[in-house]
Amino acid sequence: MSGDEQHPGVVSLEDIVRNIRSIMVGTALAGALAAGALAAPAANAAAAPAAAASASAPSKHFFGNFYSKWHPSEDDDFGHRSYFKGYWYKKDGYYWFYGDLYDRDRDNEYSYVWYRYHDGSGYHEKYFGKSKGHLKFNKFAKFKSGKFDDFDIKVCEGDSRFEDCGSWGDAF
Repeated sequence: MSGDEQHPGVVSLEDIVRNIRSIMVGTALAGALAAGALAAPAANAAAAPAAAASASAPSKHFFGNFYSKWHPSEDDDFGHRSYFKGYWYKKDGYYWFYGDLYDRDRDNEYSYVWYRYHDGSGYHEKYFGKSKGHLKFNKFAKFKSGKFDDFDIKVCEGDSRFEDCGSWGDAF
């Protein structure tokens, strides 16, 4: 006769330990399943914004370098000319333009940068900056998609913004 049969209603220590062990194993298994079920959506949710951001990030279209005029008899070498380089991208129905102007000869004269665009009413020129070193332009031009069809850059260097200008360079 076992202890249960001798004393009805009395539970042995072995039965208690077996029940506790079963409860602990079941709890651990349930906890692992719950953690896995919660972790998978969280991992997918964390990856989704990064994927969405990279999918929706506009691609940059680089242009330049566009140089000022070079005088072989006056200038040290071609590499000392001023130049402009940049990029554009399209976002939310607009084209945005960015760029950098570099004056490399350190002759105490400014470098100047111009842009022009073409739309339904013709070409329009705009002077938009000068520097004796380096100047960064963020969103210096913005155009609605379909409202323009050409965008050019010109760099000048000298005592005025009209002196020693290079030719117009196609940026769009």
